[in-house]
Amino acid sequence: MADDDEQRDGGRAAGRRAAQTKAPARRSSPVLIAGRVVACTVGFTVFAASGVVWYEYTALTDGMTTSGVIAETKKDAPKHLDNSVNLLLIGLDSRKNMDGSDLDPQFVQDELHAGHSSDVGGYNTNSLILLHIPANGGKAQAVSIPRDDYVMTYNGDGTQQGMHKIKEAYGIAKEKVNPGLVAKGLKGADLEKAGRDAGRAATIRTVQKFLDQPVDHIAEVNLMGFYDIAKAVQPIQVCLTHDTKDPAMEGQGSGADFKKGINTLNASQALAFVRQRHNLDDGKGNTGDFARTHRQQAFISSVVHKLKQDGIVSDIGKLQALFGVVQKDLVIDNEWNVLDFAQQAPALTGGNVEFNTLTFDGFGTKNGQDVNLVTPSKIQKVVKQLFGYADASAPSAPADGESDSPATPAATEPAPTQAPAKAASPATVDVFNASTAAGVSSGAEAKALVAMGFKEGRTGSAAGKPKTTTVTYGKGAKDAADQIAARYGVTATESSSAAADHVVVTLGSTFTGVASDKPAAPSAPATGDPAANLPMQGPGVDAQSDGGIPCVF
Repeated sequence: MADDDEQRDGGRAAGRRAAQTKAPARRSSPVLIAGRVVACTVGFTVFAASGVVWYEYTALTDGMTTSGVIAETKKDAPKHLDNSVNLLLIGLDSRKNMDGSDLDPQFVQDELHAGHSSDVGGYNTNSLILLHIPANGGKAQAVSIPRDDYVMTYNGDGTQQGMHKIKEAYGIAKEKVNPGLVAKGLKGADLEKAGRDAGRAATIRTVQKFLDQPVDHIAEVNLMGFYDIAKAVQPIQVCLTHDTKDPAMEGQGSGADFKKGINTLNASQALAFVRQRHNLDDGKGNTGDFARTHRQQAFISSVVHKLKQDGIVSDIGKLQALFGVVQKDLVIDNEWNVLDFAQQAPALTGGNVEFNTLTFDGFGTKNGQDVNLVTPSKIQKVVKQLFGYADASAPSAPADGESDSPATPAATEPAPTQAPAKAASPATVDVFNASTAAGVSSGAEAKALVAMGFKEGRTGSAAGKPKTTTVTYGKGAKDAADQIAARYGVTATESSSAAADHVVVTLGSTFTGVASDKPAAPSAPATGDPAANLPMQGPGVDAQSDGGIPCVF
């Protein structure tokens, strides 16, 4: 969920809505209303819970706010390997209304415990969850993407932004298009809507590139939307394995104060539960942001359970309140085909969803910010296996954003099995090495770059023993240099000393290597847990465990 800007505390913090249209309103049955509304909870409960009712009804977008970004982002999306459906749930870090106006500062501070609307928050996507609904009607898989993963991010038009935290793609894209939108005469709510559409498109393209998975549909909710939903369905029960407290002081902390076991929460407490990231450490590395992600996953499961058990769809008062919230706070794409979804929805009935959090190589510092270092090719392989594509081929696009990992003690070159499907520039790469780390050599790194589709040039020791890794290029080699620079988490620069169509890679003395893909984990039996043998950040959260109220740290 959204969070304030702070220095990392186990996890980290940093940072900052789409040409939206109102679908024509038609009469809606109370049960259908419930399906639409549920979709708003935490930006993800939306689909996990609403699938229960969408399975039986054929309309969804009556009166909802919709966005047309999917039409463009699907044009260059990775291809589906089957008839499954992928839904991207976006939790936006925004203390703003749909029209861009600030939320009341006192309300933000007193009820949301989220600092002041004027000085905290913005347009970071602090929650990104990709829900995969299999074509065979089996268990749905949901993967949370850590918000501080350092990857190549993209603008709404598909151009590269550079290396950033994945959560920042939205805000960067929105800021980039704003001057042009103003020049066209847009202002106020219209300007805000168009800017947010650019942000959504950027987020979709970035996720598609990072995970090598297509995004078929989206749903976006902000901080206020979550609060309104929680208020309409309160009280909600959650379960904890320990006592915890996170006082809200001077805009910091979530205000959480919970006991071990079952806790019954009102809306304000529910928000504190899903936002807490301080004073959390399970002893297994799942601190801060990662522990909070598990909280969000467990909360979604609990809401689904409550809607089922309490028969909320029969409570007209709550249904009307929820419906109003959906129209005010939720944005979905305008290509939602409910009939297609209904055929997939049985996987969600009864909370048949498992949540997992993607892992990373280690912590690092980039441009003065704490980040998660990741190897996209490794992440893509894990996601493919989790989604049941154990024998899937290599990624269909270059592994943009691969970064070296300080957590890796020795260099291991990426498996040179296949070059990216997107043809690499025929640039020649010269590699010079100043690192003395075990396994690092200019020759080995050159071979890894050849495996990416480039030509091997000169190799040898770097002059002057530079500390940092750099990538420079000559005339005609910019595209190749950008792709290579993404591998090392740096920015390529043009150099007059580099030959035309040449890229020069200088491995700094602090370079310890680029993490390689791990050997493919064996496929889990059809009746087993697909994530059982896959590297994930902490244990998965099964929505059907503990009677529908999963217990988390």
